[in-house]
This record gives sequence, structure tokens and C-alpha cells, in this order.
Amino acid sequence: MEILSPREVPLGGLRAMTVRRTLPQRQRTFVGAWCFVDHYGPDDVDQQGGMVVPPHPHTGLQTASWLFSGEIEHRDSAGHHAFVRPGELNLMTAGRGISHSEYSTPGTTVLHGAQLWLALPDSDRHTEPDFEHHVPAAVTGDGWEVRVFLGSVLGSTSPVRTHSPLLGAELRLRAGTTLQIPVDPTYEHGLLLDSGSLAVDGEAVKAHELGFLDPGRDEIEIVAAEDALFLLLGGPPFGEQIVMWWNFIGREHDEVAAYRAQWQHLLEEGSDERFSLPQDDPEPALPAPVLPNARMLKRG
Repeated sequence: MEILSPREVPLGGLRAMTVRRTLPQRQRTFVGAWCFVDHYGPDDVDQQGGMVVPPHPHTGLQTASWLFSGEIEHRDSAGHHAFVRPGELNLMTAGRGISHSEYSTPGTTVLHGAQLWLALPDSDRHTEPDFEHHVPAAVTGDGWEVRVFLGSVLGSTSPVRTHSPLLGAELRLRAGTTLQIPVDPTYEHGLLLDSGSLAVDGEAVKAHELGFLDPGRDEIEIVAAEDALFLLLGGPPFGEQIVMWWNFIGREHDEVAAYRAQWQHLLEEGSDERFSLPQDDPEPALPAPVLPNARMLKRG
């Protein structure tokens, strides 16, 4: 098993909250189509300010918002206005281009969750923007509970549509539990441990680490030395290279540079063919950072 340790990154504008990022890293871009894993909290909102992420653009990906505690309000330029709470999934498809904002709500005292990205395959990355909200039912066994928000595992299947085969699930294990998880042997898997202590196929994973497993196994053994909460992510190797910069995913440097120019055109001129802004958003949109001096390289 490969262990990916997190690095702390500011998320948002001037009032940025700090998140722990385990994907992407220099040595690894993907777990299946999962290409971005941010993990945050539990944060005291009174002390740390909560989530304030004003309107910003995306292309070529889906965003998955999953909470352990708190509540987040979502608005996007395709007209969707929704909330996400613990045990619920907000899945936004950026496709050809979308902008959105996310704010923790006034009633949130503790914010704790994960923000995940999925790269869209080349055949689907210019699809029209979309949004889906789903509340998966909890499935329980001897010492464990699972909520499957994408794909299938442990007898539970999510109805949410994806553009490539995927797995996304929250699992909770009680101390002393050993769980054998049947998995698709064509999938690679990532296990993000939020809290507790786990051994995965006999190897230790510490809190906030992401353990990566290559394809080729049809079962994963999880042993919880203490109560544990984690996300299990998976999918077949993505098999495509991408250019990922700021909030954009493309296939070439020039394509991503064009997305940036179009976003800035919207902010400076008030209109653009690709991007628009969410209606009635309380915050001004975030400007794009300056492009790197060197050409952006493909990864994956």
C-alpha cells in the first residue's frame, strides 16, 4: 500500500479556511477518476470562520461534497440552489463550464467533511452542466456501517449517474471490528482515514492519510483497533492524461489558458460565451490567479 500524507492548503479567498489535501500529489494524480481530495475539520466555525468560497469556475470535472458535520449552501450558474448535510451527497457536473459558490450556513457550529473532484473522460468532458443531490441509506453489519454515495459496495448501490465506473462510500467501524470488503479487482482504491486507527490488508493507516491500493485484489481487509471513520474511493485506472490548474481540468496548456481568459472576460466585461455567475450570490466572484511562467504539463 502507498501512503499519501496530507499537506495544508488555504481554500477560498481572503477568508480562506485550511484544508488537508492528499490528492493530487507529485507521485500520484488519480485514484480511478478521483483526482482531488480535500479533507477538513472538525473546525469550530466561531473560531475559524467556516467555509466561504465565493463564485469560481470549473471545467471538465465533477465535484462531490460530503459532510460529517455542519451544513453547506450551494449555488451554481446552471440555476441550482441546494444544501448538503451529513450523510448527503451534492454532485455537480461542470462539463463544458460552470461556476458555483459554497458557504457554511449560519447555524453551523462545527464544520467537518470532504470536497472531492472527479475527472470527466474525454468523451464526456464537454457535456452540459448538471447537479444531483442524493441521500444514501445506511447499511449496517456486525460492527460496521456504510453509506454508498457513488457506485456499489457491501450490498448497497447508489443510483447517482457517473461518467466512468466509480466507488465512493463512507464507512464507520467500531473498535475491534474486522471487515472483509469485496471489491472489483479492476479497480484501484484509496482509503482516506478521518479518525481512529486502521490496518488495511495488514498495513497501518494514520488519521488524515490516504492509503492507495493497486488493482488486482477482490477483497480488502480492514481491522479497526479503535472506532474509525473513513472514505473508500475507487475506480478503474483513468487511462487519460490531464492538465489541472486552479479550478480547471483540460487536456492542453492552451486550452486551460483559454478557460482562464474566458473567466476573466466574464468578470471584466460582464458576459462570456462559456461562463456565467450564480444568481443572488452574496459575494463577488474570485478572479483567476496569474498563469504559471512555464507551460503546464500533462499529468496521469
